[in-house]
Amino acid sequence: MELISPDFGFIFWMTLAFGIVFFFIAKYAFPVIGKTLKNREKKIAESLEQAEKIHEEMQHIQEKNEELLKKAKEEREEMLNEARISRDKIIEEAKEKAKDETNRLVESAKETIENERKAAMTDIKNEIANISIKVAEKILEKELSTDEAQLNYINEIIKETDNQ
Repeated sequence: MELISPDFGFIFWMTLAFGIVFFFIAKYAFPVIGKTLKNREKKIAESLEQAEKIHEEMQHIQEKNEELLKKAKEEREEMLNEARISRDKIIEEAKEKAKDETNRLVESAKETIENERKAAMTDIKNEIANISIKVAEKILEKELSTDEAQLNYINEIIKETDNQ
């Protein structure tokens, strides 16, 4: 029953023991614990500050990335537009060259056809003239086989020429 109703001596010795232990704890443990808590608090504050800096840097980097992405998209669009313009220009030039070449070939063909036609006409005229001369020779040989017939024929030609 002594623990339930302690006497004065027991309380005194318990208080004295508690005081001595508290004195040693206060002298040696509390400063170390306080210093440790201050260091921990300082590290936590530094970590929070560093985390805030990192967060700001990440936002800055993200903004730069978005800006670079926007620039890249603009450059890509510009390059695509330039490529379209170049493509259209090349196609137009090719069409123009093809048109010019076609016109040149048509003109060349027309010229060749005209030259061939003239040459054919000349050949036909020459051939007709040769045939006419041969026919005329044969007719004249047959009809003008005598001297008298030749003289009559010459006189007829002279009269016809004078009348014209």
